[in-house]
Amino acid sequence: MTQHPATTAPYRTGLLSNQAPNERERLQSIQNSVDAFTIKVLQELPIEASSHCLELGAGAGSIAYWLAARCPQGRVVAVDLDTRHLDAHHATNLEVQEADITSEDYAPGSFHLIHARYLLCHLPQRDEVIARATRWLAPGGWLVVEEPYHLPADTSPSPLVQRVLAAYQRTYRDNGADMTWARSLPSLLARNALSQVSFAGNLGCMGGGTTKDRWLPLITQAAPAMLADGLITEADLTEFTTLLKDPAFIDIPQVTIAAWGRRPEEAASTH
Repeated sequence: MTQHPATTAPYRTGLLSNQAPNERERLQSIQNSVDAFTIKVLQELPIEASSHCLELGAGAGSIAYWLAARCPQGRVVAVDLDTRHLDAHHATNLEVQEADITSEDYAPGSFHLIHARYLLCHLPQRDEVIARATRWLAPGGWLVVEEPYHLPADTSPSPLVQRVLAAYQRTYRDNGADMTWARSLPSLLARNALSQVSFAGNLGCMGGGTTKDRWLPLITQAAPAMLADGLITEADLTEFTTLLKDPAFIDIPQVTIAAWGRRPEEAASTH
């Protein structure tokens, strides 16, 4: 139940920093909409009560906390660049580590499970981080990565959403994100010598009149940048907020792709 400071912080400020307005709400909206899918994927893997787990980009901590409960005789390292939304006292087998995963390294064979969600698509070094993470796996260990695949904005049934999503996607691209990279995950895991590679998808929902639509916090956080660049107007934001409350409006803006693979047991002799 320890906490270590980060030495570098290239992503501490900006669109996705934990000090950004409404960041806690954005993280919570992700957990509310995706946790059930994530847990279903993890439950199908042979995670033992004694497994050592690494949660990359732990965010507000829901999956790290779930893993700590799932592996009571093991340990869970929850790492994030800024850990203000994580509770280091949530479990005795939980270690909260404040670190930059683009420079952090772990001993080869340290973990039986490594999980990352909605993290790597934002990092220029995403392929390199995948390659390094495979080396952190113990023989027989699993790497699970979940990332969003954004559908083309111009295919939305709503002209307003077409404008808003086009602006949102451009803003994220300008901040170094690749919202279609998820498609390459299965191939990337296989190229890094993982076996039993598999994948699944979870359709994202926008609208439907729900009071917990995950897209309002996301668009709200990106809105200042989109407005400053003239990509949308204040009127667009007001109309978008109203549209989300309309039960007659339902859209599918993205698919979350989860891909996973296993480090072969025979790799034990190489380290």
